Amino acid sequence: MNNVKVLIDKEFLIAPVDRRLNSSFVEHLGRCVYTGIYEPGHPDADEQGFRKDVLSLVRDLNIPLIRYPGGNFVSGYTWTDGIGPKTQRPVRLELAWKSKEPNSIGIDEFYDWTKKAGTAILGAINMGTGTPKDAGELVEYCNFPGGTYWSDLRQKNGHKDPYNIHTWCIGNEMDGPWQICHLDADDYGKKATEAAKIVKWIDNKAEVVISGSSSPGMSTFPEWDRKVLEYTYEQADYISLHRYYENHGNDTDFLSSFADMDAFIKTVCTTADYVKALKRSKKTINLSFDEWNVWYMQNQQDHDWMYAPPILEDHYSLLDALVVGGMEITLLNNADRVKIACLAQLVNVIAPILTKEGGPAIRQTIYYPFQDMSLYSHGIVLQPVIKASLHETIYGDIPAAATAVIYDKDEQTVTVFALNTNLDEKTELTLDMRSFSSVSMIYRTVLTGTNLRAVNTIETPSAVKPADVPLEKGTFDTCSLILDPASWNLIRFKVNN
Repeated sequence: MNNVKVLIDKEFLIAPVDRRLNSSFVEHLGRCVYTGIYEPGHPDADEQGFRKDVLSLVRDLNIPLIRYPGGNFVSGYTWTDGIGPKTQRPVRLELAWKSKEPNSIGIDEFYDWTKKAGTAILGAINMGTGTPKDAGELVEYCNFPGGTYWSDLRQKNGHKDPYNIHTWCIGNEMDGPWQICHLDADDYGKKATEAAKIVKWIDNKAEVVISGSSSPGMSTFPEWDRKVLEYTYEQADYISLHRYYENHGNDTDFLSSFADMDAFIKTVCTTADYVKALKRSKKTINLSFDEWNVWYMQNQQDHDWMYAPPILEDHYSLLDALVVGGMEITLLNNADRVKIACLAQLVNVIAPILTKEGGPAIRQTIYYPFQDMSLYSHGIVLQPVIKASLHETIYGDIPAAATAVIYDKDEQTVTVFALNTNLDEKTELTLDMRSFSSVSMIYRTVLTGTNLRAVNTIETPSAVKPADVPLEKGTFDTCSLILDPASWNLIRFKVNN
């Protein structure tokens, strides 16, 4: 049996958790919007055509922000196509995903949906075919109270009050040759600077996310980030990161993807801090990891010029869910610099929620670790001292259990997230919490199973789901727990004052 000892001290702090760390992403891609969140005529559709079953599943995730409307989609999107009477909206060829875009849903309808879902919008601005002027007009439409052309048009379209979208992504993956109107770092840096200036002039509460490298595998990484930040540093609040993982045949390496994610984050932080020193600035640029997930790109297929084609609809396994849990742990352990993170995406497209057109909506396996993190990662991330058995992977030596620890001073709770990274062996996890004097275990669940390839389907929606674990009784300052092989574990304690 492997052993991991974790010394938890309430004075060893990383950072408070920013609620936006548990955000998500909706793009006009495949069936994410159409037959995903929106399906007029569905038996469970509301008066606006939004699926109430999907809304219920989204509300249960307690998501603070949803990035919208893209993604690659945004680089060719004319936002004015999606406002005004629906009968007058144009149907466009959508170039990023080779689909037909009916524009039945635009910023007004999506804002309405977020109010029903209990979330808010992380706006995305077109820096491909769009201009800084377009960016300013969008922000004026959304946020200006009234008395101007664009704000009055919003009111005419049925929304008297501003949307108060105060965080904006200035473009998407602009270093990628696949991007509509791809730019090099110098051209993007200049354009993004002007767009950010206009956005902040119109809305003095606005924060902006500058488009960083779309992947550490890009030949431009991290030079792109350095160049872009040299142009935008004074305007920028965050720089974006995107990263996806898929299983290329080695389950152990795949399960250790969180270690590669951690290295990516630290490289971007180092690059941003170099520019901070170069600029003699007192401001620190934080990170927006606004796309991350498991994505089987090897399975991607084209569906030319269809309406809501079923593309990128990965059906996630138990192993995929464990990988997502490991990435959640990495995001938490970098909470001092990662302030926003968006699981990509929310419905149907590489998503925790899967729908059937005209039928039910189900939770995919990855729904559960994402929900655990969203519901229970409130407070301050602690930096434990860890002594662990290690095993070798392509990302280096990995501990037998990856962990993240949250201390909520208000509720006086300690929450431990633990991923057993061994596929075949149990791990003994010893938690030393003498810093808190005495604790009691109040909640424990595990997500595991004998078949790592098991998936949830429309026919068997609960094949993979968490199970409650018997609690350790009494009060104590140290406890030893046995983690099942290949398992995602949530353990919560009450501090006894």
